[in-house]
Amino acid sequence: MKTSGTIEAIRDYPSPNSTIRLQEITYWSEGIRVKGMLACSKEVAHDEGLLYLRGGIQGVGMVRPARIAEIAAQGFIVFAPYYRGNRGGEGRDEFGGVDRFDAVHAVEVLKQFSAPRIHVFAFSRGGIMALWTAILRDDITSVVTWGGVSDMTLTYDERVDMRRMLKRVVGGSPMKMPEAYEARTPLSRIAEISCPVLIIHGAQDGNVPLTHAKRLEHALQTANKTYETLYEQQYTHYFPIVANRQVVATACKWMINQEG
Repeated sequence: MKTSGTIEAIRDYPSPNSTIRLQEITYWSEGIRVKGMLACSKEVAHDEGLLYLRGGIQGVGMVRPARIAEIAAQGFIVFAPYYRGNRGGEGRDEFGGVDRFDAVHAVEVLKQFSAPRIHVFAFSRGGIMALWTAILRDDITSVVTWGGVSDMTLTYDERVDMRRMLKRVVGGSPMKMPEAYEARTPLSRIAEISCPVLIIHGAQDGNVPLTHAKRLEHALQTANKTYETLYEQQYTHYFPIVANRQVVATACKWMINQEG
């Protein structure tokens, strides 16, 4: 069995931006092969690493080359794992189960291309993946969670349309399997995070309601952790294009300015 974080293969991938080089990387995570995408500018000297953690599950919310190219242009070497069971990767996407280690071990992949400073930038479902990465590692410089999930039981309660999927990947409902949902929820272990956290959320978000951000904020405050919030009162889960670009730039500047 290969060591987790070991790279199995690298191949060039078509880029939507002529100044950004994309590569698809196959790496090992907990005994299986998982894939992800690496983005790096051809023109700007990059140094710091950024782990981009996508939202959704399987084909929904898949890593978009244009998105990670946009972030790479901000001054980072970006690696975005697809998570297991996606785009030819082995295993099954579990929405925050053992697949959290696909993010944890992706840090080792990223370190082979970037400086030791590693930031985590997550969207939606990626929020729980990011928090677990910061909990399970002590070498993360900062975390940004945007419209991020923080509580799996809350997701089940709020998203009736997702209950069938959650029952399938978790093994049942929170009523029948409360321990399984608690095991996916990072809030009780927030005290183990050692880096600053930036919470971004649209107050009108119907996909991942603001309650998730507020619960994370409360947990960080209770644990006396360093954090900041950016709540956009007029926006939903998906920000308008111009606002989206502005927030990406703001988040990237915040990450670069963090010590560590």
